[in-house]
Amino acid sequence: MSLKVNDIEKIMEKLAPLKYKENYDNVGLMIGDSEAEVSSILVALDCTLEVIEEAKEKHCNFILTHHPLLFNKPNSITTETLLGRKILKLIKNDINVYSSHTNLDSISGGINDIIMKILDLETASIIEYSPLSNDSKKAGIGRIAPLHKTLTLEEICENIKCKLQLDYLRYCGRDNMKINKVAVINGSGEEYIKKAKKLGAQCIITGDTTYHFISDCNEEGIAVIDAGHFETEWPALIVIGKLLENTLKLMGFDNSVIMSKTCKTPYKYK
Repeated sequence: MSLKVNDIEKIMEKLAPLKYKENYDNVGLMIGDSEAEVSSILVALDCTLEVIEEAKEKHCNFILTHHPLLFNKPNSITTETLLGRKILKLIKNDINVYSSHTNLDSISGGINDIIMKILDLETASIIEYSPLSNDSKKAGIGRIAPLHKTLTLEEICENIKCKLQLDYLRYCGRDNMKINKVAVINGSGEEYIKKAKKLGAQCIITGDTTYHFISDCNEEGIAVIDAGHFETEWPALIVIGKLLENTLKLMGFDNSVIMSKTCKTPYKYK
């Protein structure tokens, strides 16, 4: 029995239904043929040129990403743009690309919940519920959890560095401030920070924060920990990749699911 692209589509859409994506988002099969046979699967946060080359070298004709390759509609597909070069390279090499983004963030057991688990936090509530969360599958952006014991902001920072294996992170707030309730918004969560505070979070863990916004948070006494966009998503996507591999095995498929080695944050620090 050969694995087809649509088999993976069905698995991913059972796990993270497309209906749970945010309105601005684009998810699902980005490039490819639903009826095509799949060799091996490469899992990456982004579909970069390096990741595409890695897929070629490892004989993977299916790339599963978190961030959509086609987030904005291209006006043209040519070698003059980065996106155009990616699309043409994928098509020339018969590589399929599927992206599961905000729907995978939102669902129960998805990216946000996995990061909560890695950080030893118990999910108590969702910051912003999906309009469809009145059905049997609760979903939405961000999570809020009470701590087992009161910690200082400095202690929480050190715990995050340990759990996510970080050498550094950015944060604002008094080091000795007492925290007993935190929020986690994986990836870029700046727009949900003030809502999280209104819901009782004293510290918000996220990524991709900007200077002026954090300056205001600092003045307002909101503790924010910016652990990085990549860093708050990639560890969880590794778990999703293993889940996909196990699901395929249970279905009788022996296709390899490979975690990308070239997938990394674009930032460098000295």
